Amino acid sequence: MDHRQLRLIVITDRRIAGARGVLPAVEAALEAGAQAIQYREKELGAGEALPAAHRLRVLTRSYGALLFMNDRLDLALTVEADGVHLGPDDLPVAEVRRAVPDGFLVGYSTDDPARARQAQDQGADYLGCGTVWPTSSKEDTGRVIGLEGLKEVVEAVDIPVVAIGGITPARARELVGTGVAGAAVIGAVMAAPDPGAVVSRLLRAQEPV
Repeated sequence: MDHRQLRLIVITDRRIAGARGVLPAVEAALEAGAQAIQYREKELGAGEALPAAHRLRVLTRSYGALLFMNDRLDLALTVEADGVHLGPDDLPVAEVRRAVPDGFLVGYSTDDPARARQAQDQGADYLGCGTVWPTSSKEDTGRVIGLEGLKEVVEAVDIPVVAIGGITPARARELVGTGVAGAAVIGAVMAAPDPGAVVSRLLRAQEPV
């Protein structure tokens, strides 16, 4: 994996995308330079979510972008996604690593340095860390850790760390210098009238000064 592909992970949300739908927002994000998409679908079963997962796989491949499935290893393997992103309540990283083919990417969410090191030792390829700033995009966000909490996780591991939680183009500039590989966003892109414009601003904001 090229770590530069983690500079911006756009996480889908069908509810936030509204009538426009997820696929047009994702395509606009990819067109603007996003190189990683995470399909997050908490309300649909695997069979119901599968058609959209297939379409996202075709779309991301056409742009040379990574596709991750949130939580769902079954979907990830079925559509030949690049990886899966796990949380504390999902399958253990070590078990997933043993079950997946070579080159399959495994991400893990944590805001705790000790758990971050454990996930790294078990074979995680990157970490999602937050909530950095307050957000309304996810209901299960947990505590707000701020930039200092983010830095503690970055310093605890050698694998890439991606910041998540309340990230906007204005706030993304504050991530420069923290050591993160990039940012993951939901609402900033999914709710935007012009998702591509927001992606462009998020990418520019993370460029070194």
